[in-house]
Amino acid sequence: MRYQPRLRDGKAAPLPWPLAMYRRLNHIAWPLEDGASRRMVFIERLLIFVGFIIFCEHNEVDMHYVLAYRNDIDKMLTGVPTYLVLFEMQIRGFQLAATKDSFKQLLQKFYADIYVSQETEPVRFARIQRQMLGTRLNSVVYLMALFNFSLVPVQNVIYHRREMLYQQVYFFDNTKLQYYIPLICANYWVGIIITTMIFGELNILGELMMHLNARYELLGRDLKQVAKALLLHGHPAKIAAQYRCALIEILRRNAALNRFGQQMELEFSFRIFIMFAFSAALLCAMGFKAYTNPAGNIVYIVWFTAKFCELLALGMLGSILYATTDQLSVMYYCCDWEQVIYKSSNAQENVKLMKLVTMAIEINSRPFYLTGLKYFRVTLVAVLKIIQGAFSYFTFLTSMR
Repeated sequence: MRYQPRLRDGKAAPLPWPLAMYRRLNHIAWPLEDGASRRMVFIERLLIFVGFIIFCEHNEVDMHYVLAYRNDIDKMLTGVPTYLVLFEMQIRGFQLAATKDSFKQLLQKFYADIYVSQETEPVRFARIQRQMLGTRLNSVVYLMALFNFSLVPVQNVIYHRREMLYQQVYFFDNTKLQYYIPLICANYWVGIIITTMIFGELNILGELMMHLNARYELLGRDLKQVAKALLLHGHPAKIAAQYRCALIEILRRNAALNRFGQQMELEFSFRIFIMFAFSAALLCAMGFKAYTNPAGNIVYIVWFTAKFCELLALGMLGSILYATTDQLSVMYYCCDWEQVIYKSSNAQENVKLMKLVTMAIEINSRPFYLTGLKYFRVTLVAVLKIIQGAFSYFTFLTSMR
């Protein structure tokens, strides 16, 4: 009963494998179908509540580990990354769980009106897939990080231990079999939810931004094609009016894309803010562990690589969309309207056309970009500042060691 996105014609939308995993494995974040029964809705809400309790339990025992070793910076930083990502995902995941309906509406709008299919635009679709390659590779690296954590039970069997997947301190003897089995299963479940949430949101954000970017590019292409056709075959008395009607239709599409961008902003702004707010501390802690003991902290090296690539991929995609929308005003200015006016013999329509072009330029004078609660833009510039901040914290920790 998980929601299956559908295209305008009713066919199931083709989901890339990270989004397919996100849909299948993350019941916290992914919405139900519209026709879900009351029983199914109740079961889902119950599972979300139970999941929240499990996250709170993990939050507590992770924090206890950090506090227990607060006087040993090396051991403390072993538990800091898992605690930070747990806390971050608890905020992001359950905020999304509370707003699933708006997320589903955004997906419905996207696949009905924004999605660029391979059948209609094969060249642009192929370019979008190339642009999304970084997010796909990043998903693989995150799965590798989860796999490294999952090796702990194998090591437990080899060395006759009963350690948890993450660094945790319990107030009772969690090594007893009746406690250890459900707790290690909860560890696995939390790891799957966190991992799918991280790369799932990254991929859905990338898909939304790159398909929206392609739609903005299509505005310019269609406008140029209209101008070219009218300049070749248009009648001087009607050419300005015909071009103005075509420009009005383009502007309506432009406004619809702008509204979709605002809907994206409302949906993701808070979660982007949380992600960026935690990123510098995460990179610092994982970088420190990887630097101090590379051979013994392979999992932190893989995890650091995944987080670093996640930020770069998101910043790159945000910069692409920013650059495209920043050129919209230039697109309208360079849409051959002056050639149309030169050929037109209707002075009144010429004046209307010039006013419309001026309005189009003014409307698109500001580029579109996603933000984190209006504090920063999702671009490579913001990502580089986060990395710079993480490096500053890293040098401070190494000097204290």
